[in-house]
Amino acid sequence: MNLPYFIARKIHFNAEDGKKATPPAVRIAMAGIALGLAVMLVSVSIIVGFKKEVREKVIGFGSHIQITNFDSNASFEYTPIAVSDSLLSRLSFFPGIHHVETFATKPGLVKTDADFEGIVVKGVGEDYDWSFFEKHLKEGEIPVINREQRSTDVIISYYIANRLGIQLGDDILTYFVQDEVRARRFHVVGIYDSGYLEYDKLFIIGDIKQIRRLNGWEDDLISGIELLVEDYNRVDEISEQLFYDLSASGIKDRLGNTYYIRSIKDLNPMIFNWLEALDINVVLILVLMMAVSGFTMISGLLIIILERINMIGILKALGQNNTEIRKIFLYISFFLIGKGMIWGNVIGVGVCLIQSYFKVFTLDPATYYLDAVPIDLSLLNVVLVNLGALTASMLMMLGPTWMIAKVEPARSIRFD
Repeated sequence: MNLPYFIARKIHFNAEDGKKATPPAVRIAMAGIALGLAVMLVSVSIIVGFKKEVREKVIGFGSHIQITNFDSNASFEYTPIAVSDSLLSRLSFFPGIHHVETFATKPGLVKTDADFEGIVVKGVGEDYDWSFFEKHLKEGEIPVINREQRSTDVIISYYIANRLGIQLGDDILTYFVQDEVRARRFHVVGIYDSGYLEYDKLFIIGDIKQIRRLNGWEDDLISGIELLVEDYNRVDEISEQLFYDLSASGIKDRLGNTYYIRSIKDLNPMIFNWLEALDINVVLILVLMMAVSGFTMISGLLIIILERINMIGILKALGQNNTEIRKIFLYISFFLIGKGMIWGNVIGVGVCLIQSYFKVFTLDPATYYLDAVPIDLSLLNVVLVNLGALTASMLMMLGPTWMIAKVEPARSIRFD
């Protein structure tokens, strides 16, 4: 029979004197545990969700890895590279890559009778992965791009459509400046809204053959190749492997151009450095919440020990050692922390679910790239936060129980 556990249950659940081990100070300690855990769950879910949402939007417009001409500048007017079937096949079978697509971009100007807006037309082929834009499509449909026929169908962002008064089904006149001003008429078949204004302000997505025609490129010339990897955590590794496989080994296209391989982190260093810095905020929040909750629980346990000084003295007089008596109060602490954690999970998970489904707390997309506070509530994160909180709390409870060793039976039995 586990005597410390038996006594702890008697004290906590059905004490003979009708009092449970939950005086007001202990209830406050339990509330501290509950609120601390709730804040930790919500904080982790928001940070993980925020990083995931922003990362997916940046990747949705630019893929995981891009291969362009080494001589290209920082603008959207790329120096072209020649792509061959053998190169595309080689990339398709490269370890860790699950999709390969080509693209071409062209800066231009959309003009209506009342206003105009600078844009970038991104031309894509029949191999393009439309899943990102399908997810964020607000009206209409995705353009049908095929190899045989040049299409004028495009999708534009809700920002551009709203700013210029463009409706679904309208034709838009777009101007491009090269040696001379060239105009192209496009047909709007879809309107998307990613919430990522930095790119929504720019991109119109259409047929790559339109960009080739504007630039006077041959059929195998493109701005670059976009690669999607199977595991985002291996982006840097795969990018480095591609560099040694293509660039460092001296492989060039038919025009003698050198390939330039960059991961999405290289293309958007400020955004991804910012996202990585958010991890520091999570750690600080977890540490502060755990410290506050732990200290309130320590004060609660000290009160319980002081209330049971007589019992400690009697147990020592009956031959119980300090270790066994300490176990009693650690069991009581476990019961109290467990109750607090149950309520903390109810509150934390409840807040996350409400925000996830009803978007109660909104954000300014121009500042945060999102229109609402994002939530990524995974079972693994919930379990890890709970295990971490329980472990840290129980370790902190070891400190107060050391005072049991200082209790003297002869004096404590008379303690009032």
